Amino acid sequence: MTIDLEIARAANLKPITEISGKLGIPDDAVLQHGPHIAKVSLDYCEKVAATPKGKLILVTAITPTPSGEGKTTTTVGLGDALNRIGKKAMICIREPSLGPVFGMKGGAAGGGHAQVVPMEQINLHFTGDFHAIGAANNLLAAMIDNHVYWGNELGLDTRRITWKRVVDMNDRALRQIVNSLGGRVNGFPREDGFDIVVASEVMAIFCLATGMKDLEERLGNIIVGYTRKNKPVTAREIQAQGSMAVLLMDALAPNLVQTLENNPAFIHGGPFANIAHGCNSVIATKTALGLSDYVVTEAGFGADLGAEKFFDIKCRKADLSPAAVVLVATAQALKWHGGAEKGDLKSESVEAIKKGAPNIARHIQNLNKFGVPVVVAVNRFPTDTDAELEAIAEIAKENGADVAICSHWADGGAGAEELAEKISALADSGTAKFKTLYGDDMPLWDKVKTIATELYQADDIIADKPVRAQIKRLQDNGFGNLPVCMAKTQYSFSTDPTLRAAPKGHVVPIREVRLSAGAGFVVVIAGDIMTMPGLPREPASFHIKIGDDGLIAGLS
Repeated sequence: MTIDLEIARAANLKPITEISGKLGIPDDAVLQHGPHIAKVSLDYCEKVAATPKGKLILVTAITPTPSGEGKTTTTVGLGDALNRIGKKAMICIREPSLGPVFGMKGGAAGGGHAQVVPMEQINLHFTGDFHAIGAANNLLAAMIDNHVYWGNELGLDTRRITWKRVVDMNDRALRQIVNSLGGRVNGFPREDGFDIVVASEVMAIFCLATGMKDLEERLGNIIVGYTRKNKPVTAREIQAQGSMAVLLMDALAPNLVQTLENNPAFIHGGPFANIAHGCNSVIATKTALGLSDYVVTEAGFGADLGAEKFFDIKCRKADLSPAAVVLVATAQALKWHGGAEKGDLKSESVEAIKKGAPNIARHIQNLNKFGVPVVVAVNRFPTDTDAELEAIAEIAKENGADVAICSHWADGGAGAEELAEKISALADSGTAKFKTLYGDDMPLWDKVKTIATELYQADDIIADKPVRAQIKRLQDNGFGNLPVCMAKTQYSFSTDPTLRAAPKGHVVPIREVRLSAGAGFVVVIAGDIMTMPGLPREPASFHIKIGDDGLIAGLS
């Protein structure tokens, strides 16, 4: 049994009605999924979300290493710590995808003594939200091929159908397929493919929608393909948006669970942090802001990806104004960015940390460009030395950020009280002057270049003529006011994952552009990005099983 699972099973969970009672949620708005999980009714959420009172705190991180820096663990630990020091706080995080759970990354419920529970249910099927999203996505796919089969009145060019099917599992064999084989009764054969559920535009729409009416409107705006005359065809023209919304109706209500310390947490939605905006649902966030004084949320990957999208997409679309940011850093990550090899990360090296300093410095500088004050949370590992932690604190302070050393993995909320004191004081100070990096009126090409030059410190962006022409068409067709969603490697400021620390002077190649008209952004793909991951040589699924005691083993 893994340490995380052992700790989670030892938790003293309280009835979910007791957790909802802390927030003042009436019983008739609590839709129970067993004793420790509930959904909160949409009608109640929309009412509460209309009068937000809380302060929004974002947890992001420096450029991650393959082992991760503990962003979700820090989010949970900070939420517990805020409650420990007398604040009324909630956390809002994403739901785990089965792909990473059975692949390489594992679960996403935090770790150690900073977890959301019940961990096993959360990391597996949970309340079925992802299955509903996959079903809605695939209903649209079925209706597209059905429309073509029954005469193709809209004139869809079957070579230009862009809508893919999805499955919530890493399966590289499904990336590119040919469907409708087997003769005339099965339709017209065409090239097709699968994405993982978290990369679906339906997932992005689900997490940006403010209610059922908005959800259905956005679903109808999805562009599923083009005619031979280059006219876009929408899900509304396929008449799919109503039935898709029906499949998502129950899922759209946020999921309420608790931390190990019995504090409330919303876990809802889970878009990819590359191909989408990598944040939990707007409905959950706004509801939490109406129920508590502080809401701690996170954004996927490092600040150059997750935080930028949180600010430029989620906050812009949902009219949110964050009060403070926590930037998670580890000694091991800074040593990695300083050139240390994987086998040496647990050995003391103040020199390597100093060499990796430009990475954390750039993230602090980038976050300051959004007008939101920063506290660096150093997620302490047992092998970290005092000298290394002092070096990180000095680097952060040199770049204008306060520092808190955290041990929430080992000590729960008690290990993050210093961070809670500092971030709540910063949030209360009113010093945040939030602004997006670019305005709506800036042309799409200039938005991409602004992100690349301002945040990645690139010299320029480049693209082949067809990509440039596609961007121009989007601009000319009225989509130039949309924000851009940059998809690139999470392991570097550049598009080369081997370039550590803070490379500059590079060029960002734009390989592909995709319009997510329903979600309301333009996806810009730079470098090699997979929307359907594959399993590693030794996937986590090798070790997950039901033990002799009838309990799940190997889940992490």
